[in-house]
Amino acid sequence: MAQANASKGRRSSAKAPAPAPATRGGDAGRKGKELTEADLLKQGEKDYMNEAQRGFFRQRLLELRAQLLNNADDTGQHLRENEITTDPSDRATLEEEYTLELRTRDRERKLLKKVEKSLRMLDDGSYGYCEETGEPIGIARLLARPTATLSLEAQERRERVQKLYGDD
Repeated sequence: MAQANASKGRRSSAKAPAPAPATRGGDAGRKGKELTEADLLKQGEKDYMNEAQRGFFRQRLLELRAQLLNNADDTGQHLRENEITTDPSDRATLEEEYTLELRTRDRERKLLKKVEKSLRMLDDGSYGYCEETGEPIGIARLLARPTATLSLEAQERRERVQKLYGDD
């Protein structure tokens, strides 16, 4: 949730790769202002994954991708900085920090793949719909996890099966 709040602050700043998404109906008086999370949650089911919503999630995914790529660059730069230490305890501490950082980047690398997949799904029109059932995932779930590909019910079913039969 903190990550969502942090990205919300950046959204109002300068960089935007695409023009602000068009808003619908009652939003016309906002002078092209981007949708907020509250605006998205207020919209009805008939507006699900309209152009403005797709634009909102595209922007959020692009910001997440930029953040992940920036973190990867920072890690690479940090790991290239060779700290020479003769004390075995200090060396062990550095090795542990590097291991933790690499583990974090590996998780972010996997998340980056999901972000890229979500962006492709936005392009082909399948974003926001469950891969298993084809039903809408829901705005609240997408706000919490923009890379979600399963509805809450389908995800719970999958987790129950994994718990019963082991990880696949």
